[in-house]
Amino acid sequence: MVAMIVDGISEKECRDVLARATIGRLGCSLDNQPYVVPVYLAYEPGHFYVFSTLGQKIEWMRANPKVCLEIDEITSPSEWVSILANGRYQELPEPQFADEHARARELLGKRHQWWLSALAERRRTSDDLSVEPLFFRIDVDSMTGLRARGEIETHTSRK
Repeated sequence: MVAMIVDGISEKECRDVLARATIGRLGCSLDNQPYVVPVYLAYEPGHFYVFSTLGQKIEWMRANPKVCLEIDEITSPSEWVSILANGRYQELPEPQFADEHARARELLGKRHQWWLSALAERRRTSDDLSVEPLFFRIDVDSMTGLRARGEIETHTSRK
């Protein structure tokens, strides 16, 4: 018989995984309807930074800023880490949030083609080629994580 061990991990271990993460799944909701989308992101303690364009997720988060992010680091089907972070949406318009906007651009700029999916999707669905970029931050309220540590063979006695 094969068993997989799944344990909780510390907040420090969660932060270590998040520091390496480039893609996560953003969950938001409106009128009791959930909506989950993949996003490029950058993490620094207490915050996630994300680039987007105006669309459903932004409209929903403006109406209900309570969100969650789920990030996986998968080595194999039996070795993985999963982090769930709950927080609040904060848009970063300039000039009001110029420093935070610059920080988001700096952190995301370290990621390969971090801007591509948001702009490509918006231009595919719109005739407007002057799509305005939008940066936002998720202020983390809480996070939890789980780690699967591979398969362990267990022996059962036969009668």
